[in-house]
Amino acid sequence: MKRVEYFYDVSSPYAYLASDEIGKLAAAHGAEVIWRPFFLGGLFKQLQAEIVPFTSGSPQKRDILKKDMFRWAEVRGLPFNWPTTFPMMTIRPMRVLVQLDGEMQVAVARHLFRAYWAHDENIGDPLVLHQLLESQGLDADVLLAGCERPEVKQKLLDATNEALARGACGAPTFFVGHHLVWGQDRLDFVGRLLDGWQPKHG
Repeated sequence: MKRVEYFYDVSSPYAYLASDEIGKLAAAHGAEVIWRPFFLGGLFKQLQAEIVPFTSGSPQKRDILKKDMFRWAEVRGLPFNWPTTFPMMTIRPMRVLVQLDGEMQVAVARHLFRAYWAHDENIGDPLVLHQLLESQGLDADVLLAGCERPEVKQKLLDATNEALARGACGAPTFFVGHHLVWGQDRLDFVGRLLDGWQPKHG
């Protein structure tokens, strides 16, 4: 079966804007989506990049980019509000997500995306995260305790290192085979790759 890997961090507005669309796109092309949680802040640190690239541009550019986020959300029918806390430290939520698999991981990731990007909840706060996990019928105590286990920390680190080694520079990053596509506004490329496109320049 055709597949696309979706590397995401719930701290990224662009990953949120892609989170529903990638599933629709994959279904339209007869493909499976493999959700791949990683730690965006760790990737930026290894790249020696701005931790919040969005804030590094001119005021005009920042204004345009923020308006575009609201426009994309409107086009895609997603609730969207600029959160009070940005950037959000999501290492704990991402450690939770690497403990989950398959549809459960997808469901919880979607729930955390919306909690942060639609409802302005502080998903980095352990108490808030605990409530959000319990609302999904999960054992929040076990998952939050798991965030401190060395093997869970290593699993997230390994995913982040893999994203770096494969050429990722941000989130969302998609892989169709060895082809990398970065950004929620380049999903047309993903669809073409799933249909067998071999771009001349890689």
